[in-house]
Amino acid sequence: VQLQASGGGSVQPGGSLRLSCAASGLTFSTYTLGWFRRAPGKEREFVAVSRRSGGSTYYADSVKGRFTISRDNAKNTVYLQMNNLQPEDTAVYHCAAGQRVILSNIGSISAYDYWGQGTQVTVSS
Repeated sequence: VQLQASGGGSVQPGGSLRLSCAASGLTFSTYTLGWFRRAPGKEREFVAVSRRSGGSTYYADSVKGRFTISRDNAKNTVYLQMNNLQPEDTAVYHCAAGQRVILSNIGSISAYDYWGQGTQVTVSS
């Protein structure tokens, strides 16, 4: 199984980026897909998730209203559209896939089976 994240970069505050995560080696539609991030000196934290059953989505409070997660099962790809980026969004963003993710553990790192290598997002003026 491979998860390949891309789309990171450097933007000014208020800017936008769209991250992509292409998956291979798994039956994509049967997996819940999540995005996590790790800022310098901080623990990895949950950002957003798209559940496999019905595709319902959930977000961390810090990104709600600014970020949108979506998935294309035909392309085995999950996206994270990030708008109105702020300096506190600076981090390495990782995608993750899991089949044991339920509502009570969507933000838990241990609930996900596979992880991508991460893509750097830097927001500064």
